Amino acid sequence: MAVETEAEEGGLVFHPLDQFIVKPLFGDGEIHWYTITNVTFWMALTILCVAGLFALGTRGRAIVPSRMQSVAELAYGFVYKMVEDVSGREGLKYFPYIFTLFLFIVFANFLGLIPTSFATTSHIAVTAVLALSVFLTVTILGFVLNGTKFLGLFWVSSAPLALRPVLAIIELISYFVRPVSHSIRLGGNIMAGHAVIKVFAGFAAIATVAPLSVIAIAAIYGLEVLVAFIQAYVFTILTCVYLKDALHPSH
Repeated sequence: MAVETEAEEGGLVFHPLDQFIVKPLFGDGEIHWYTITNVTFWMALTILCVAGLFALGTRGRAIVPSRMQSVAELAYGFVYKMVEDVSGREGLKYFPYIFTLFLFIVFANFLGLIPTSFATTSHIAVTAVLALSVFLTVTILGFVLNGTKFLGLFWVSSAPLALRPVLAIIELISYFVRPVSHSIRLGGNIMAGHAVIKVFAGFAAIATVAPLSVIAIAAIYGLEVLVAFIQAYVFTILTCVYLKDALHPSH
């Protein structure tokens, strides 16, 4: 997250959103579908880190685990328990998919905190694909497992009969809004944190406020470390909730 500042008419100009621009990794040419960009590089690095954690962490399978094996086992147990508690025993069949989502998001978030790196989960194009994949998966799964009974998700049978059509419309709208809120929540939080850090980094060039800027950057960076994990957790637990609706659609 490098800071670009310049003097202009006695003022300080910095662009906190420049860090989110997609650029070719090599050169400054046009971007095509096959171009290796900063986004694809850091996404590939995220996948390598996830694969490396479990390839190296589970290689020995020692009774007394190493640090890497402990991290791998803790992550596995954490998500497994989450899926079981929220979606039920039936949801464990889909644990590998949910576990993969969690690992990708949490590693992408933490890699994005490395100075001069690129936060891939700050882009709606990335988070929207993740959210849409969850939305389509649980919707198709709901109809495959339950048939037309899946529509019972929108019919609140416990409500008074006169209110049920109104509630059905509200439930239907909220259902199709899920991928929007699912993706914007993750992307917006990551983008906002990185932008605020760069704003304070820009003020650090002013000698009179530099100490306060450094303190603010350190505080926000610490908060972003928490946000990186919390947002991965929120995305994953919402996926479990949506999966539960697909498995048990009736109100």
